[in-house]
Amino acid sequence: MSDPIETSISSSSSAGDPNSNPNPISLLHPRREPFEHGLLPIPKLVFTDPTQTLIPIKQTLLSSSTNTRRVDSAALSQSLQISPDHACLVLDTLASVLHSDSDPLVSSKPDEINSSSADVHDLLLFLYIQSYKKLLPRTHKDSAAVADVWPSTSAFDGYLSALSPLQLVRSNSRRFVPSQADEEAHQLSYLQKHLANILSLLAEPVEGEDEESLVLTMDRFEHLGFLIQFGDKGPEETQLSQHAPFFANSDPDMPAVPVPAAQVHEWLLQNIASALEHISERASLKENGPASASDQDVSMADACTTSIKASPSARGPSFIEGISKSSLVKQASDLKGSSVKVLNCHDSVIYILAPLRYATVYGCSDTTIVIGAVGKAVRIEHCERVHVITAAKRICIANCRECVFFLGVNQQPLIVGDNHKLQVAPYNTFYSHLEEHMNEVGVKATINRWDEPLALGMVDPHDSLSHPAGVSDVQAESATRLDPDQFTNFLIPDWFGCESSGSTKDNPFPLPDVYLMAQQRNQKNLGEIKQLLREAPLEENRKRELSSALHVYFRDWLYASGNIRQLYCLQGD
Repeated sequence: MSDPIETSISSSSSAGDPNSNPNPISLLHPRREPFEHGLLPIPKLVFTDPTQTLIPIKQTLLSSSTNTRRVDSAALSQSLQISPDHACLVLDTLASVLHSDSDPLVSSKPDEINSSSADVHDLLLFLYIQSYKKLLPRTHKDSAAVADVWPSTSAFDGYLSALSPLQLVRSNSRRFVPSQADEEAHQLSYLQKHLANILSLLAEPVEGEDEESLVLTMDRFEHLGFLIQFGDKGPEETQLSQHAPFFANSDPDMPAVPVPAAQVHEWLLQNIASALEHISERASLKENGPASASDQDVSMADACTTSIKASPSARGPSFIEGISKSSLVKQASDLKGSSVKVLNCHDSVIYILAPLRYATVYGCSDTTIVIGAVGKAVRIEHCERVHVITAAKRICIANCRECVFFLGVNQQPLIVGDNHKLQVAPYNTFYSHLEEHMNEVGVKATINRWDEPLALGMVDPHDSLSHPAGVSDVQAESATRLDPDQFTNFLIPDWFGCESSGSTKDNPFPLPDVYLMAQQRNQKNLGEIKQLLREAPLEENRKRELSSALHVYFRDWLYASGNIRQLYCLQGD
């Protein structure tokens, strides 16, 4: 049943207003970042009726923010009745998906998030979308091709019989992320359904008039840039109001006249309808016409040879999909935009040596993935036996098993969902432009919280699966520290002969003493073994036998440790 505010916005009409027509030049798009990186599995933030819950919270937050309309973690903790740690996590997550890089929350130092503050209206939109239900992953249309690259057995598989049906579903990584078009349509439909309620959180009543006569100022309208944008340029490059006919030609020296919320509602609904129609038409053309190079639903066999599909515009991520038993190297010049998605790659080594805003790794197995420097957020989901090496501000790990993460991270690694046998370790590599890329995106080498994982709920309330009673309160399995004796440096080859052009000559993240000592001990042992071998008084045939035995042990170690993947770099793809 609609609440009074939704009814007042929905029932009002601006029919006949020539300014209510959709902008014919730029299509409206949802901002993917809040939906992909901004959802937290904290039950107290998932409201059954967001509007009715958030309106009194809005009044509480505004009353505690004096004239600044900004709130800190203490006020947030008190208003939402959540722990101070969770309140800091909310602010940090909001900072990672905000639409304006000029907001003070975004520029806060990593260790100052508990004293930072967020704009109340951005926070309200962030809290509202915590009720969003993600589109369920689909099974791949070519299941035989998937079976070829997914290992049929694992040392872990014997454990699956002990899992509950819900856990079994969550342990099954053999699922494929929906296409970008499917996700965009799903997000647009969500916004279409909830737009009236969202506007009611931003609108304010006209003084002296009926309480249901809501208006939006241009400043409040700009906050919608958290959820939507027009055209290919991000909201940080162009103001949302410049696309709205009722604000576009406002005198910059005069405050724009507030607009009835019903007029904004109708105009946005028309734009959403146009965008959904455009997606539907493109899908129809794709079904009836020949497959294009940018088709994001290619079969696994085709994807293995395609290796990377650059998105057609700067607003979309670059895709690395379906790599199998090979290596792939991508630098900044090879990527379109500032986001990357690595999907369904198996038994490979992937190097993404670039500065990025966002990175997603989904559905990969037995693969080593090096991701340069990520200034906003990394998400690793539904992966098995994957090694991830990244320097990033934040990382979220969801529904993974038997994975190792070598991290240089400024915030606590977030662990959610159904995970098993995860390990974390300090960052262990470098390439010549690493520090340059870290400076570009704002990752600090002086702060590394790799060993402070924060585990939240095992069940994600944002998916569409039903959850048995009580399961949602179960905490996710956390990660253990990698044994220092198992820690090794990861060498990134210099394929392009450009090592001298960069300033990074070593790992910029200081190693903890226990790992540094283990590394020095291993190097010393190696030196002693080499010396003994050189001085051993062996006959030629004995030397050959010893050499052969060492090769066998080395090969076994390469396979057991996963380092065999690095040899793919020598194949000459």
